[in-house]
Amino acid sequence: MRKGKKHHQVNNNGNRSTGNGNEKRQGECGSWKKKKLFDIHQALTSDPVDIETLRKAAVSEGGLLTDDIRRKVWPKLLSVNVFSLPPKPGRDVRENHKDFNQVLLDVRRSMRRFPRGMRVAEREVLQEQLIDIILDVLRRNPQLHYYQGYHDIVVTFLLVVGERLAIALVETLSNHHLRDFMDPTMDSTKHILNYLMPILEQVDRELHDFMLRAEVGTIFALSWLITWYGHVLSDFRHVLRLYDFFLASHPLMAIYFAAVIVLHREKEVKSSECDMAMVHHLLSKIPQDLPYEELICQAQSLFLRYPPSMLAKSAALQSRKSIAISTFQDFQLTTLQQRPDSVLRHQRPGTADLATPDVATPTPTAANQLVKMAVWGLSATLGAAALAVAQTALEWGPDFLLQLF
Repeated sequence: MRKGKKHHQVNNNGNRSTGNGNEKRQGECGSWKKKKLFDIHQALTSDPVDIETLRKAAVSEGGLLTDDIRRKVWPKLLSVNVFSLPPKPGRDVRENHKDFNQVLLDVRRSMRRFPRGMRVAEREVLQEQLIDIILDVLRRNPQLHYYQGYHDIVVTFLLVVGERLAIALVETLSNHHLRDFMDPTMDSTKHILNYLMPILEQVDRELHDFMLRAEVGTIFALSWLITWYGHVLSDFRHVLRLYDFFLASHPLMAIYFAAVIVLHREKEVKSSECDMAMVHHLLSKIPQDLPYEELICQAQSLFLRYPPSMLAKSAALQSRKSIAISTFQDFQLTTLQQRPDSVLRHQRPGTADLATPDVATPTPTAANQLVKMAVWGLSATLGAAALAVAQTALEWGPDFLLQLF
């Protein structure tokens, strides 16, 4: 080989590329993932659990990487003991429930929230579980009121962690991060939306004033906020990335993220006609190719530069108090003294391991019924995403995960 000549290889498209450069980038990418996985494992096995490290992992690039890790970390972020879960709801949970008909309608319309290619029988079982989870949480928490869009949040947890763990996580989340959305009226939700314009005013006064002149308001961001973007994003990987971020952050982070989306589209907005209908139409159509990692970093930065306490001085925010904001500090403190799962498991020797599915005994019925029974058993513990093999954005091979976990 001649001295100084670079080695090239032909890729699948027939183009020549420098192999060493690609391998180096892949190696660097793999290196930080391995480091993150190791840090998460160390944090989960520390006693008490290292919550700050888990929060940093959830917020930093790539989030929690896989659904297997989410099933371990999400309960810790919400201070939920996976060995002390509420019982699976009985079928009587639906009887005479005031919200049953509305929940049923919303869930029946939620087909696109399930992985593509999922069998109809599987999806129908999961939709039934989704109804039961929502009604069970509402039944045991009469202070909480159902709102349209709540099912978009609940289905995300169902798909990742399964029915029983989803009940516990959603119940905690509903009493804290989502609490303002679950008042009997929309007043508290409007209060949270009112944080959007003061953020824009601090960062881009010209954009803020343009939107004021257009009288567009903030209703375009309503579905973003109350579903944590689950209703408006088509790629489940992006939804999961944002859920990692929001679960590890302040309850208002979803509105800061809304602000950075608007700021990201600043040129589009300013070049549009200064008309309420035009600007609303533009902003309500959320782009699907957003630079999520970049926007997450920007939202964090804005939160630190313009914290809620500073924004609350705005006249529009002085008339009401947020339950989610006022209780967040105490909620964070409750997460700091959790025991690792290995200790909790030993403290409850009679508790079944969550990794072992309780599969129903099949009966000689139609093929669809067999599928339904299998899904009922498996999804209760593993999560539907595991059944559907719904790939996460940065999935690891099972061999490496087994080495760490």
